[in-house]
Amino acid sequence: MPPPGSGSPPVLNLWKAGLRAVPPGVWRRTDWEVLILADNALTEIPAALGRLRALHTLDLGHNSLAAVPDEIGGLAGLTRFLYLHDNRLTALPDTLGGLDRLGYLNVGENPLGRLPAALGELAGLVELRAQQAELSGLPESLGRLGRLRELWLGGNALTTLPGSLAALRELRVLELRDNALSHVPEALRALPLLRRIDLRGNRIAELPPWIAELPSLEKLDLRWNTVADGAEPVLALRESGCVVLT
Repeated sequence: MPPPGSGSPPVLNLWKAGLRAVPPGVWRRTDWEVLILADNALTEIPAALGRLRALHTLDLGHNSLAAVPDEIGGLAGLTRFLYLHDNRLTALPDTLGGLDRLGYLNVGENPLGRLPAALGELAGLVELRAQQAELSGLPESLGRLGRLRELWLGGNALTTLPGSLAALRELRVLELRDNALSHVPEALRALPLLRRIDLRGNRIAELPPWIAELPSLEKLDLRWNTVADGAEPVLALRESGCVVLT
């Protein structure tokens, strides 16, 4: 890797580098803006990560991490992307709530079981992905993510959504495929910009009449549920130009 002061751009890409540990030299340069450590065999990230205050993008996806250090929450410059997906994380540190300017977070494909309430502090978040994370519920605090546009929650065990998600007035895309929902969550009724809802592979037999009144809905995917193709809300949505798949 380039030594400090070499004039090289502050980007370090160690994707698929066959690493079992992060080379110590990574931490000697503290002005990295992009650090990519994805697709290795890393089992640990040292607390030295907290020195990289200039980072705006961090990719730790596709490794074998059982934890991420609390110091990650001190990376105030982390404003663009944080990838933690496809690891062995059973919990996320509450310090993640300090990343209040982060725009994109992916914590999917981890055996998390729950999301910390501190994620509600991520005021700048535009996209949150928590697919296949063994979630049976969501914290009410997610309703504070007022800038959120995309929420991806497929492949969990959700039976409902918290009512606080009605406050996500900027939400455009909601992916809930392969969960355990028996009805369309009432919180969606309050989302005026919602364009796409993916409910494939749930347990939904009926649609509420109000779903046909969502003003921005363009696509509703209901495949692998038991909603009748000729149900009145389905026909009303199609009449309005919405694509409905049953």
